[in-house]
Amino acid sequence: MMEKQSILIIDDEPNQLKTLSGYLRKKRSFQVHEAENGQAGLALIQDQAADIVLTDMRMPVMDGLSFLRAARKIRPGISVVMMTAYGSVEDAVAAMKEGAADYLQKPIDLDQLDLILERVLKNRRLIAENETLREALQTRADFSQIIAAGPEMETILNMASRAARSRATVLIRGESGTGKEVLARAIHMASPRKDRPFIAVNMAAIPENLLESELFGHEKGAFTGAERQRKGRFELADGGTLFVDEIGEVPPSVQVKLLRVLQEMQFERIGGNESLRVDVRVVAATNQDLEALITEGRFREDLYYRLNVVCLKLPPLRDRREEIPRFVDHFIRKYAAEEDRPVTGISQPALDALMAYDYPGNIRELENIVQRAVVMTLEDIIGPDDLPPAIFGKRSVSVLSASSNDLVAQVELLEQKLIREALDTADGNQSRAARTLGISERHLRYKLKKYGMK
Repeated sequence: MMEKQSILIIDDEPNQLKTLSGYLRKKRSFQVHEAENGQAGLALIQDQAADIVLTDMRMPVMDGLSFLRAARKIRPGISVVMMTAYGSVEDAVAAMKEGAADYLQKPIDLDQLDLILERVLKNRRLIAENETLREALQTRADFSQIIAAGPEMETILNMASRAARSRATVLIRGESGTGKEVLARAIHMASPRKDRPFIAVNMAAIPENLLESELFGHEKGAFTGAERQRKGRFELADGGTLFVDEIGEVPPSVQVKLLRVLQEMQFERIGGNESLRVDVRVVAATNQDLEALITEGRFREDLYYRLNVVCLKLPPLRDRREEIPRFVDHFIRKYAAEEDRPVTGISQPALDALMAYDYPGNIRELENIVQRAVVMTLEDIIGPDDLPPAIFGKRSVSVLSASSNDLVAQVELLEQKLIREALDTADGNQSRAARTLGISERHLRYKLKKYGMK
């Protein structure tokens, strides 16, 4: 059974109009609109979505051919079937050249009308299916730069590509360095907003007393130092996408205002009275356990549900080891070009070492390791000697490579091993781990940064 469609009939003959309208409503289940001339028909397609137009060729005020030209400017994809009482081949040819879907001779043969409408509807379905496929392929292409060799990442990218075409808020979860911002940018580029701004803001990098101004802007004189009006990130992202990284770092006072913007898409600048409306798609990211923060009263449950419409959880690199060779190859080509270095690949022992490492810093850490190797190597192939000692520190001291058998390297590797064990025992609590090691928490943070450890 043919799907129900909307059709507009334009004819200056009342009896013809009544006959066709009645037939299409009862026999074809069309939603039918009527107009007595082309000008009235144009007004209707501007206000209502008609899929097909059946119009007489010769009418007062505006004829069918003039209507066709004007209608295609308003609705390029509209299907127009011309009706002519004269059987003029010239009229039919002119109409088809101007983009008419088909034509009918008067008096109208209802069987012929059925055949033409079937053909028009079939063509419209094919065009719609092709457009959907084209959009799907284009959307998937926007994620092609994200390396995904395993089924888990493929599932995540498929979810992201579907979410990209919607207006839904997306929450990306994962450890630091797993590529949350890269995925957020891909979602933006695959969305209808891709030609509008992508604005990123890291909540952890902004002092708490400046967060509200950073997000919502301020008026001149709103506070000490506000020497001019300033637009916030929401205003700058109007029509596009706002990526809010480290969303778990937002203090409760700002969470309330953030919730209101997500609900109503309006806000006031600090010191202002005017309510500003925006159209912003929010993609948030976090490496924290938001559910635990809710239990502790540090994160609003209603804000969590506003953000968590579509949730994408990026696995750590240690759970995606099959992708490491592709990342390594990508980073070698990238930095060999940027640094103008003749590095073309990596040896198997060096790759084996990278495959065995656990990457507390995830993809970002791997990128830094490969960049360093590209810069420092004296060969065109990266070898084990070009990798930092920390790569071998995840293994026991007894299996260190020959290049790491000096005293300083051995001590550093042992130090890393003890730090990891202390952190594991303290469930990641740095204060307790520092006490176990007999050092200050500040000293521990220095060591973690030195060794690139999480």
